[in-house]
Amino acid sequence: MLRLRALLCLCLVAPVALASSSRVRARRELGPGLYEHGVYDAGGSYCQRGDVCCHGRDDGCTVPYHDTLCYCDLFCNRTVSDCCPDFWEYCLGIPPPFPRVPGCARAGRNYPTGATYRENCNLCTCGPGGQWQCEDHACLMDGDLIDAINRGDYGWRADNYSQFWGMTLEDGIRYRLGTFRPSPTVMNMNEMHMNMDSNEVLPRHFDAAAKWPGMIHEPLDQGNCAGSWAFSTAAVASDRISIHSMGHMTPALSPQNLLSCDTRNQQGCGGGRLDGAWWYLRRRGVVTDECYPFTSRESQPAAQPCMMHSRSTGRGKRQATARCPNPQTHANDIYQSTPAYRLASS
Repeated sequence: MLRLRALLCLCLVAPVALASSSRVRARRELGPGLYEHGVYDAGGSYCQRGDVCCHGRDDGCTVPYHDTLCYCDLFCNRTVSDCCPDFWEYCLGIPPPFPRVPGCARAGRNYPTGATYRENCNLCTCGPGGQWQCEDHACLMDGDLIDAINRGDYGWRADNYSQFWGMTLEDGIRYRLGTFRPSPTVMNMNEMHMNMDSNEVLPRHFDAAAKWPGMIHEPLDQGNCAGSWAFSTAAVASDRISIHSMGHMTPALSPQNLLSCDTRNQQGCGGGRLDGAWWYLRRRGVVTDECYPFTSRESQPAAQPCMMHSRSTGRGKRQATARCPNPQTHANDIYQSTPAYRLASS
């Protein structure tokens, strides 16, 4: 009889309640709740920090919870709950109805088991025991090393270059370098011995840009293309041609021309050899970077087909057999250069 009377009362009151707060009730009752499968934020003391506990049903009795709201009113005492983690303990003084899942604390916040974040190049994961478990890779950028350098007086300051941050040292070697060790034949080349005059003195400091103003080119950014073998060769040849011509020719030669066309025992953005690049420059020649701009900025991209070939015109000179890949430029002159000498390892 009592159960029937309660049911009749509920039927009379329900339409009024739905009319007054149907939007909020639908969101709170039919939504999945913050802890459908247990209390994930084990250390969250949100109700206690906000000193919020409300009797009955109060939709305004909330505190911010990550990117949503959690409630501290008695309406939360249900099977599926969107309550704050400490509602039962702080507001009701009873253990929570769900088993606590240990979380991990970071920067004053608690995260569930399985949560991750990146610490430079290492991924940290919240383990089952409530401890962060982090990878132990050597990072390309070392914050402690940057601070140590900047505490010293070396005449320069280290900085955190964002394009390197988050890369492992192994990735940096693989993608930001790319020159293979020369073969024994190249390493065993005969050394050049120069005899200095008795009154000739080598300067303590030497700046090529000051010695040959306007003839030394700015470095190019190779991105994550391990093509330093092509970039360094193109840069050195550009400067040598400018200096040798006394500034009458100042071409900035194309590393992409080498990356795409010098394919004999070379791997493009996967690495290559300096002696092969110089062989190509001497025998085939390349165009300028303006004519054949750099496009392979990502590590190990799909092989770029060669878009610039040359043919001999006699007496060691060559000319291009195609127009520039950059249609905005028409000067497709071929430049050739002999290899630079090397310094002995001793």
